[in-house]
Amino acid sequence: MVEDNEEVKQAVKVYKALGEPTRIKIAMLLTEEMNLCCSDISSKLESVAGSTLSHHLKQLTECGLLTLRKDGTYIYYSVNKEVARKYAPYLLG
Repeated sequence: MVEDNEEVKQAVKVYKALGEPTRIKIAMLLTEEMNLCCSDISSKLESVAGSTLSHHLKQLTECGLLTLRKDGTYIYYSVNKEVARKYAPYLLG
């Protein structure tokens, strides 16, 4: 049975976002360590430039896989475990 249209659209967004190896690495890192800011993520994934990292984080946030929390000028990212459990359980496992 096919789920409703909104669930299918979200699934497509999540899978598209995870279709890039760097984004999978970011998501996996954030399942291990919650509430990391962009500079923390960048230091742990040495091969990713800052502007590219921002683009990847935006894609992962827009599909609902990441949540963000603003604290002053910093933005902290975490994995939305509910979305990950539903569409990308591999990340949690």
